[in-house]
Amino acid sequence: MAVGRPGGNAVAEQTATSAGQLREQVGGATDRLLATAAQLTDEQVKAPSLLPGWSRGHVLTHLARNADGLRNLLIWARTGVPTPQYASPQARDAAIAAGADRTAAEQAADIRDSAAAFDAEAGRLSTVHWQAVVRGMRGPGHPAVHTLWRRLSEVEIHHVDLDAGYGAGDWPADFVAQRLAGVAAEFAQRADSPAALLRDTGSGELYPIGAAAPGAAAAAAAGGAAADGGPERAIVIAGPGELLLAWLIGRSQGAGLTADPSGPLPAVPAW
Repeated sequence: MAVGRPGGNAVAEQTATSAGQLREQVGGATDRLLATAAQLTDEQVKAPSLLPGWSRGHVLTHLARNADGLRNLLIWARTGVPTPQYASPQARDAAIAAGADRTAAEQAADIRDSAAAFDAEAGRLSTVHWQAVVRGMRGPGHPAVHTLWRRLSEVEIHHVDLDAGYGAGDWPADFVAQRLAGVAAEFAQRADSPAALLRDTGSGELYPIGAAAPGAAAAAAAGGAAADGGPERAIVIAGPGELLLAWLIGRSQGAGLTADPSGPLPAVPAW
């Protein structure tokens, strides 16, 4: 018997469950970020982050304004009135620059208040609202529920960028599994990505990227010839999922990863 798409009720239930789970994940990530922000001094806030040209104050301000921008998308979903994430790219950049030099206390309060406002707006959305399509500053439109995933990624990744004691090893396992699969899928479609097979030594999952075409993953894992007649063996880059993810998104030079055949890791383009 053929299996069709889930009915409307099933889709609604899935959306509601996903929204609830993601809100919990965002809440946990935000709590960890707030704990880090609360420990920073004024001097530390002005110190460089891991992002070139940005201080920790830039990163914190960006996270606060990101919460405001994504809240705009939730308002759009709830009201049906198109509400842009930011007035313009220039306005976004200006807001970050304007807030970067604030005190540590001001930064922490802004992070707390903007995150609380984002969560409060999320609490107003019904299942129908979560399925409404909104559009961010870049990229295609997406269901509003994806806004929660976007916020989770921003908080977890930029928390690492603060270089304030929170690293890739502190990312929750479920976040790593979801994000690694998504980022690897993006690199699998990129012509500028190196051809490689990523092996998560924790989960055993394999992720082909670049020109590692379908069939190459199995061949590389077996050490044999690629099904498409390509190289006999694609390079296999192995390590814990969080280290693979950090390397792919430019938050690591690849420490803790191994290459087979042995040698330096290939360069990956900007994510």
